[in-house]
Amino acid sequence: MDALYTAVATATHGRDGRAVSNDGQIDLQLAPPAALGGNGQGTNPEQLFAAGYAACFGSALGLVGRQAKVDVSDAAVTAEVSIGKEGEGFGLAVVLRVELPDTLDQATGRKLVEAAHQVCPYSNATRGNIEVELVIE
Repeated sequence: MDALYTAVATATHGRDGRAVSNDGQIDLQLAPPAALGGNGQGTNPEQLFAAGYAACFGSALGLVGRQAKVDVSDAAVTAEVSIGKEGEGFGLAVVLRVELPDTLDQATGRKLVEAAHQVCPYSNATRGNIEVELVIE
């Protein structure tokens, strides 16, 4: 791969610490969610992954929309990232909920969402590794 950009962030003390990007744009307190026995007084890796995946998928949808000459600028993507036991360790699963403009017909919307899933870097990174469900709303 010919890298166009490299993001750099450092986390200290795992899920109960701090995450900071090298440019200072991110400086977050980390804490396990209450559902996992934590105090919930910070963000967690699953929230960060959800935010990144939702934003990235939205950009991919915009790209394929422009290529198809279809306006999807009002689309919204919500990523639900779940963590759970998987064998001896833990695994992730994702549901991507894509809210498309009302003016877009269902067939065209489905085609664009599936095309976005093929070009989105997060989708390409997770394909074959974790379950990703696409839901069009």
